[in-house]
Amino acid sequence: MATKIFVNLPVKDLTRSIEFFTKLGYTFNKQFTNEKATCMIIGEDIFVMLLTKEFFKTFIKTEIADATKTTEALICLSADSRSAVDEMVKKAIDAGGTTYKEPQDHGFMYGHGYQDPDGHIWEIMWMDPAAVNQG
Repeated sequence: MATKIFVNLPVKDLTRSIEFFTKLGYTFNKQFTNEKATCMIIGEDIFVMLLTKEFFKTFIKTEIADATKTTEALICLSADSRSAVDEMVKKAIDAGGTTYKEPQDHGFMYGHGYQDPDGHIWEIMWMDPAAVNQG
């Protein structure tokens, strides 16, 4: 069985987060969605649990990081092309997200990213498949 990853993120307004990520093309597993949380589907084995801050707090003993002031993680997702990177960042900005830095072009690798309405950083990157196979 393939390992699945579930990234858990606290959000201020679950409805707003669902609307934001829906505009980016993501879907949600209704079986794991209620007024406290939703399961956003990134890929076959990759999921993001968006949890209200109150619900998120029940899983931890420390304080929740304010992602608008502190970077707790960089979530990086791959894209099929350079243009797909730019398209996703544009969708995010149009949906209410912001950029946090300029695109990074390394020739064989290209990346850009956005911050969602809660300040979480999502990096989108493309890497030339020929460069990956040169190990």
